[in-house]
Amino acid sequence: MSPLTEPYVDSLAQNSSAVKNGKDLVKKNSFPLLCQSEDGTLLFGECKGSGKEPYKCSVDLLKEGSPVFRCSCPSRQFPCKHNLGLLYAFTAGKTFVTAAIPQDIADKREKSEKREEKKNEPAAEGAPAAKRKPNKSALLKKITAQLEGISIAEKLILQVVQAGLGSMDKKMLQTADEQAKQLGNYYIPGIQTAIRELVLRFREIDDPELTYSQAIEQLTTLHALLMKSKEYLQNRLDNPETPQDTESTLEEWIGHAWQLAELREHGRIRSEAELLQLSFRSTANAARGEYIDEGYWVDLQNGHIHTTRTYRPFRAAKYIREDDSVFQVVQAKELAQYPGGLNARVRWEEAKFREPDPDDLKKIHTFAHRSFPEVIKMVKNQLKSPLADKHPIVFLHFAEIKRADTNSYVLLDEQGKQLPLTDITYLGEPTTGLLAMLNKVHLRGHAMLVMFEHNWQQNRLEAQPLSIVTADEVIRLLY
Repeated sequence: MSPLTEPYVDSLAQNSSAVKNGKDLVKKNSFPLLCQSEDGTLLFGECKGSGKEPYKCSVDLLKEGSPVFRCSCPSRQFPCKHNLGLLYAFTAGKTFVTAAIPQDIADKREKSEKREEKKNEPAAEGAPAAKRKPNKSALLKKITAQLEGISIAEKLILQVVQAGLGSMDKKMLQTADEQAKQLGNYYIPGIQTAIRELVLRFREIDDPELTYSQAIEQLTTLHALLMKSKEYLQNRLDNPETPQDTESTLEEWIGHAWQLAELREHGRIRSEAELLQLSFRSTANAARGEYIDEGYWVDLQNGHIHTTRTYRPFRAAKYIREDDSVFQVVQAKELAQYPGGLNARVRWEEAKFREPDPDDLKKIHTFAHRSFPEVIKMVKNQLKSPLADKHPIVFLHFAEIKRADTNSYVLLDEQGKQLPLTDITYLGEPTTGLLAMLNKVHLRGHAMLVMFEHNWQQNRLEAQPLSIVTADEVIRLLY
């Protein structure tokens, strides 16, 4: 079993408040009883609470990378502050008495083992792997509703285009908002979100010219999304045996939430993968009504830059674990990869952690792209697709950062080719002065993770630096 560390415990908490509350319990000596099993795979004890009787809490570490939390408290958070406090007490070096595993936990372990054995039982010789059997009539009913919703969305977009962008007044925006809400009944949340994004652009006009340019791009995306979705869903309605699209992001654009079992069925699982996070950011998406936690990871096997993404609805954010920066190498038992392009989304259920070593950093450097013209061509090819991610992430090797003029900087490759840089944004605001600071420290011959974006005002591609990888460390500029 890997040693427990405070950063690892931090990563288990749902949010920063849970971290603080868990640590406070340790500071206040709220644990009159702290125990561990003889083999160290179970931590358990009692914690003082608001009631007369202390809460009984435990953390089962039998399955490495997948701790099981139990507590008698009524909290809806998972893990609760008592579980976290138990772990923080352990990492802080508090004395844990060796004791026998409580019978109720031993019974639960036995049941869990039996379920695992049953799940891993090999199929009879010659028998095909078990697959889920979809309810065909329910599927056709859902697709019919989706097509009806798309028809409503098409009429809304047609009204906007015929009226003209300049006519988007409060009354029209309210009508569009109401129609967008109706789409929630048609199983197309992705299309609904895309329309809400269009409405929000006009509600927050600062620069009319820029807003209209972005609105035209959004309308182009919506047109392509509606046309492709309609064609795809109609084909599935006419031919119910047609499989789901597991290569492009169309299903996700429509609003399908891929389940791990589905990804496994479609062969999108890889065993024993190692990833190192290079950057992390958390944003608020008003159109979705959710916080989005995104991590950008380099795959130590093939150098691909992957994305992890956690959605936390505004109304339930405090009940969903908030992601955070991860500084260790993640050793995933199984890595599931979603359909996608340059920065495919990934996820895992079980993982171990280890500290990165110099060989990891050397290996990462070999994955960095060295030709800026080739990278720009690759990014432009992706952006040609209306449904492609508009902010691709790329790992580059650079020769130096150079001032282009008074207020702008460029990245140079080894052939002297330039890539315009722009300051990264944090919570929607530019972090002015970052590029000037990087220029002053004379960074040369390192690798940089950048996020591309299209500057509509200057009509050019720009790169926002997210992190710098030297021979010794990963320097995060945003986390």
